[in-house]
Amino acid sequence: MKYYKIYTIGAVACLFAACSGNQKPVDLTKPAAAKTNANKYQLVNVTEKALSSTARLPGQLNAYNEVNLFPKVNGFVKTMFVDRGSIVKKGQLLVTLEAPEMESQLQSANSRYLQAQENAVASKEKYQRLKQAAAEPGSVSPLDLDNANSKMKADEAMAQSELSNVASVKTMQGYLNIYAPFDGMIIQRNVSPGALVSPGKATDQPMLILQDNYKLRLVVNIPEDYVDKVDLKQPVKFTFNAMPGQEQQAKISRSANALGSMRSEAIEIDVDNKNGALKPGMYAEVKIPMLSGAKSLLVPNTAIVRSTEHEYVIAVRDGKAVLINIKTGLTGDDATEVFGDIKADDKVIDHPSDEIKQGDVIN
Repeated sequence: MKYYKIYTIGAVACLFAACSGNQKPVDLTKPAAAKTNANKYQLVNVTEKALSSTARLPGQLNAYNEVNLFPKVNGFVKTMFVDRGSIVKKGQLLVTLEAPEMESQLQSANSRYLQAQENAVASKEKYQRLKQAAAEPGSVSPLDLDNANSKMKADEAMAQSELSNVASVKTMQGYLNIYAPFDGMIIQRNVSPGALVSPGKATDQPMLILQDNYKLRLVVNIPEDYVDKVDLKQPVKFTFNAMPGQEQQAKISRSANALGSMRSEAIEIDVDNKNGALKPGMYAEVKIPMLSGAKSLLVPNTAIVRSTEHEYVIAVRDGKAVLINIKTGLTGDDATEVFGDIKADDKVIDHPSDEIKQGDVIN
């Protein structure tokens, strides 16, 4: 019994010693305070100002000039002076054709012209003789003189018509020679000597395809939502997929000023290619400078909640959370253009949680 009392007293003493130490009693109200602080979110204002930014869009290089070369007349390929990859100059002879029937047509046209010319000369001489004879009164009737004059003019007109026909046949013969319409490179050849060729349609296969690659067109399709926001005063920056890290810049050269079938407007940037490093058909990533309208509403990028269903911001009105669905426009480094049931100076939650529900009290 004596030892039992000693142990009991020792245990009580240790308990009092622990209570009188540095440890403080646990405050059971602290979890509630932490929960209250969790509802204190940082609020930011919706601002209204212009937003300068860029839109990243794909682009494709096209030849500055490109033409499919077809013959203007039927004929056989006689000589090919170029092949795929040949560099040509404007006016250079590319292909000669032969059409034996054209020689016969030219000879026939020359014969008709000579005959008409002889008739015109004879009619003129007859009229001059009658006119000289009419100097003596009563020797030639006025009717005969008028008929001779009419016949002379008709024969002269016929001679001119036949001369024009000869020139037309010679022009057709000139079409047997195919010349380069501009400086460039032959990128495709589809015929060989002896082939029968004829004037074709756009869907037919051409004899040759000629491209001007000394300067190229970078074509970019601007979506409908952005067509009125392109900043034409700023240079466009672009990087070709085949040349990563080599960023270039140039100004927009022209635009279609109309929407195409994909609800987009095509713009073109002229790209110099004197060294021949770029090829038509290459793809590029293009940074199009944008300038939003004067009434754009902007929110911080961190204030937008994105889910699989929609995008929204959480506004605070009368101390309660209001979830507002939005559509985003241009995006800058810190702010994003938004459209929806929102107005300037509205307060929205920065870095909101997707656990906040409609009507939650926001402290």
